[in-house]
Order: sequence, then structure tokens, then C-alpha cells
Amino acid sequence: MEHPVLQSRTRFMIWWLAWLFLASGQTLLLYFAYGTFLTLSIPDTLLSLLIFSVLILSLWYPFNYFNREKTNPVSLIFNLVAGGAVSIGLFVLLTKSIMLLLLPDKVLYNDYWTATLPYRAGTAIFIYLIAILAYYLFISLTNLSEKKAREAKLESLVRETELKMLRSQINPHFLFNSLNSISSLTVTNPEKAREMVVKLSEFMRYALSKKDEQPVPLKNELENLKLYFDIEKIRFGEKLSAEENIEASALDIKIPVMILQPLFENAIKHGVYESTEIVTIKTDVKLSDGYLVISISNNYDPVPSSRKGTGTGLINVERRLQLFYGNRASINTLKEDGVFKVILYIPAEI
Repeated sequence: MEHPVLQSRTRFMIWWLAWLFLASGQTLLLYFAYGTFLTLSIPDTLLSLLIFSVLILSLWYPFNYFNREKTNPVSLIFNLVAGGAVSIGLFVLLTKSIMLLLLPDKVLYNDYWTATLPYRAGTAIFIYLIAILAYYLFISLTNLSEKKAREAKLESLVRETELKMLRSQINPHFLFNSLNSISSLTVTNPEKAREMVVKLSEFMRYALSKKDEQPVPLKNELENLKLYFDIEKIRFGEKLSAEENIEASALDIKIPVMILQPLFENAIKHGVYESTEIVTIKTDVKLSDGYLVISISNNYDPVPSSRKGTGTGLINVERRLQLFYGNRASINTLKEDGVFKVILYIPAEI
């Protein structure tokens, strides 16, 4: 783990400013408390704190090493006490030795040193404890941040996997039925069979090319759905009709890819398949109060059918909306006067 002080220039500057502030306070305190000359207390304080600051900086590396290993509490405490004793011992020894080399009046400094030694030792112990607590705090915050990052990454992977699984549930019957229709048309109407193959290939190219879960503009989805309708139109002929009422301002709003597909499949499955009348699928899209409101409706035969839906399509769409938007998006269904309607409320901004 990189040194917390050396990670950035700002932290490094703050570190030395803190020591400079401490040196100023200590200089004044020693001057007024012990009556020494500033010419003696200033160099002594600056040198002593410079030495101790370097020692505290270097303590990070053994401290970080001891905390990485699975050390028992007794050994850890011993290491911290030993580290403190060595650091304070070096601090005292180096400060006195260098000052005696630099100052001409060694007797005066020895007297000054003896008088201030208890204060020096107490200050060194206090600063050492503060530094150790600060290092512990940094390691704890770093570990917490890394843990949250790992959890967020894992959650993202789980979410992406679930989204891909939900997308893979697009009704395969559509593909099988389309291939069966193409097989029949090759005999009765080769031109329509060729047209259906082209449209089916374009539709599948779009579906398979969107491997990730990045949202796409609504206009892209509508263009692909038009291919879907064209294919189904070849199969059902005049029995299937489509109407659209879409605000131009909504076309660039991004939505989850293929999110509308299951809804139109449901409309055809429960409307066109089970009705003897013309079934009209209406699509209304508008922007309202920061939401993209998409309404898909179709008429249906009110006579109960023996084929009951499993609700997988609606559950699929609802779950994907929840994964994308949380509680900000919703889906509602309504049956009224032989018309089934699905309304999606999607935030205009993701």
C-alpha cells in the first residue's frame, strides 16, 4: 500500500505545514518556559522535529507490514512499543549529537538539553501515538473503501448477468414460427419468403449485436420493432394492424435495449393469435413531468381462452426496469372494454 502522505503533493505539503506549525509552537513554549535564547531554541526545535518527522514517515512501512500479516494482538503491541522505543531513542540520540556538533557552547546546550528532556520525551511519545492512530485510521478507511469497491463490482456483475439472462428469455417461439412461415412461403410465395428472410436477419442482427446492457435511443428500438411488425404482418396479413402516436421529442430518450419486445410479443400472442377479428396494436409515446410514458394497447377476444399466459414477459420487463432504474420506473397494466393496455413510466434521464 502506498504511503498515505506521499500519495499526493497536497498531502505532502500539509504534512510539512503541520510540522512547521508544531515547531513554531514548541519554539515559543521552550523559550518562555525555560528562558532560553531564540538562537538556541529555534535551531534545536527545527532539527528535532525534522528528524522526528522523517522517522514518523519511515514508520509507515514496518507499520503497514505488521498490519498486513496475521499478527496476534500481543505481537502487534510488542512491535508497536518496540517501534516507538527505537524511534524515540533515535530521535533523542540524533538530535543531541547533531546539535552538539553544530553549537559552539556545548555546556549551555547540555544544560538546556537536561532541562527539556522530559518535555521532549513526552512530546515524542504523544506524537508517535497520534501518528500510529492516524495510520490505523487510514488503513481502516482504505480497507473499507476497497471492500465497498469490490462489493459494488460484484453487484454490477450480478446485475449485468441477470440482465443478460432476462434478455435471453425473448420468446423463441417468434423465431420458430417465423422459420416455419418462411418454409411454407418458399412454396406458395417465394418473393414474400425472401422478404421475410431479409427482415428476420435484420431483426436478429440488431438483437444479437446489442450484447451489452447500455441503453439505446427510443428511435432505434422503434425501428427494430417495425421489422418485427413487418415479419408478423407477412404471417398474419390484414389480421394485424399497427398505429403509432409518438412525440418527436421522445425519440432520443434512451431506454434499455429490447425492453419493449416482450410487450409487443404479448400483444400478438394474446391478441392476434386468439382473435378472429382484426387486432390493432397502438403505441403512444410522450414526455410528461420528466418521464417517458410508453403506452402499448391491443384489442382482444374477451371470450376466455384455454391458453393461459405465464406472465413471464411482464415480469421480465418489470425486473429489468427495476435493475436499471430502481424505484424510479414502473409498469402498469389495464383491461377495459376488450382492450389490454400496458403503460411504462421510464425516467427521461438515467
